[in-house]
Amino acid sequence: MHVPDAFLDAPTSVATGAVAVAGVALSLRRSRGDLDDRVAPLAGLVATFVFAAQMINFPVAGGTSGHLLGGALAAVLVGPWTATLCVTVVLLVQALVFADGGLTALGTNITLMALVGVWVGWGVFAMARAVLPSRGGSVPVAAAVGALVSVPAAAAVFAGLFLVGGTAPVDAGGLFAAMIGWHLVIGIGEAVITGLVVSAVMGVRPDLVRGAEHLPRGGADVEAVAVQ
Repeated sequence: MHVPDAFLDAPTSVATGAVAVAGVALSLRRSRGDLDDRVAPLAGLVATFVFAAQMINFPVAGGTSGHLLGGALAAVLVGPWTATLCVTVVLLVQALVFADGGLTALGTNITLMALVGVWVGWGVFAMARAVLPSRGGSVPVAAAVGALVSVPAAAAVFAGLFLVGGTAPVDAGGLFAAMIGWHLVIGIGEAVITGLVVSAVMGVRPDLVRGAEHLPRGGADVEAVAVQ
């Protein structure tokens, strides 16, 4: 889903850049209380995992690519504010070191993956968690649902941005169908991976999972082990 340089016109890129700056600034402020000695190492591991996952790209259409986002996974493990920062750091390194996504499109990529991907994933996770039984085994299931929805949601936002400010000679309808179709398939894979990773962490350190904070510690331990 990395958007290349000049794929969107200047006004659209500036607008998404402003959204990205505002979102990252707010995340920096809100995550200060979360990044303690217990969470900070996990945040580093999450960023590393997301970086590795996003380096596996699948060509989609019109110069764009599809890959796992990792936003929902990061949000469930370390919370959405810290997850936004994790994914932002990943995207910044990819753009500067690996030329994965354009520098002028960095704001767009941050908006799509660090904001839309993370917060849609977290929102859907929270809704799924609310309707599922309040036990540890429900957390990986809710995380998988959030991951499944977050990927095509980010793709849909990109397609909308392209309709507003696209510059490449690509049929908008075809791009929309390709982005949603391919990312729905990718979303299924992301849901499976997210559920498995969250389940694994719940099995050994449920106290580190931000999405399981609503559970009693003892109950979370027992249920998480049962999932393994």
